[in-house]
Amino acid sequence: MGAFQTIYALSCELRIIKAKHIECEISGNLFVRCYFPQGKDRRVRLNSREIAPNQDPNWNESFSLECCGTENSIYRLEQEKVVFELRCRDKVPVLGRFGGSRLLGRGEILWKTILESQEMEVERWVAMDSRGRRLREGNKPPALQVGMKVRIPAEVAGAEKRRRARLMRWDECGCCRDSGRCSCSVYEILEVGAALEAF
Repeated sequence: MGAFQTIYALSCELRIIKAKHIECEISGNLFVRCYFPQGKDRRVRLNSREIAPNQDPNWNESFSLECCGTENSIYRLEQEKVVFELRCRDKVPVLGRFGGSRLLGRGEILWKTILESQEMEVERWVAMDSRGRRLREGNKPPALQVGMKVRIPAEVAGAEKRRRARLMRWDECGCCRDSGRCSCSVYEILEVGAALEAF
């Protein structure tokens, strides 16, 4: 029988706000495709709504994602990234179906950036790599304005802060003066137990 592991919920709010520096010669509708890591080389794919192309398209669209995992899986997110693709879907149907989409640019935000930001919230312009497409002289590559906000349960966030502080100054915690070894983890377990009893 496996060891008991607490499952935590993490919520993420994503806003696709707008894009800039879009070439006018695009035929078809624009949309944004986002990829979120799901663990073990898997990812979740989300598409924004499609809008008519113009130089500064505006989506102002929001998504909410909820995911569950162990404390370790939530912290493994720090090595992952959220990928954004600016795409164009051709209007001309092929064999009675709408055709595929073309990649116009690709950019990313590291989860570490979001998790270490003030209030775990960012709003920024993500520069898009034009994927080998040549830009006209004087033109800038496309950019996408996005906002992300992450909420992690307070007991997980508090335990992680204490763990990082202890690793940075392990000899200052004071618990190892008598025994010669650190026993802070015992107190953390008691704190988590007390927090769970409150529910």
